[in-house]
Amino acid sequence: MFEFIQGTIVDVAPDHIVVQTGGVGYFIYTADPYRFKVGDEHVRVYVYQSVSENALLLFGFFDAKDKQLFLKLIAVSGIGPKSALAILAGNDRSGLIAAVNEGNVKFLTKFPGVGKKTAQQIILDLQGKLGDIDGDLLDSPVKPEPNLSDDSPELRDALLALSALGYSEKQISAIKDGMSEKSGLSTDEYLSLGLKLLMK
Repeated sequence: MFEFIQGTIVDVAPDHIVVQTGGVGYFIYTADPYRFKVGDEHVRVYVYQSVSENALLLFGFFDAKDKQLFLKLIAVSGIGPKSALAILAGNDRSGLIAAVNEGNVKFLTKFPGVGKKTAQQIILDLQGKLGDIDGDLLDSPVKPEPNLSDDSPELRDALLALSALGYSEKQISAIKDGMSEKSGLSTDEYLSLGLKLLMK
């Protein structure tokens, strides 16, 4: 079982990254691919290997705390790896942990693939059990880049990433205008903004 893979980022897409190390390129699904940049070297990606009859998949995380939280989430009945990634994509561990500890079903059902029954199961299984995971916010401060239009490739990539996480076209359309009001953001920043709007 892999703990992490360290290498060079050679591809970033809406739902995955590719890390090259030792002459091998590893295709890794991740909650927020745009936190990584093509060309970054010596990048450590914490990974979870999922093995089934039909596939062998790698899921990657920006740090070890995210991996810990992912492992706790997929241990909950009704939560698969893709749903767990969508929950982690918000980059708000403190908000998630608070929702679980406070029994906030409404907060949890805003994530794709999480209905009321699954949200209640998350609370039942994890309430009071996330104290070993740091709840600090993970998103970085906004650093605007000038002269990007509302139709920027950064915005389009962020919208594609939201779709890859499982949000519906209707949900994405409802927040697109709010995202478009902000100009000059990176893809990661647009994605973070979109997730915040979806959670309102």
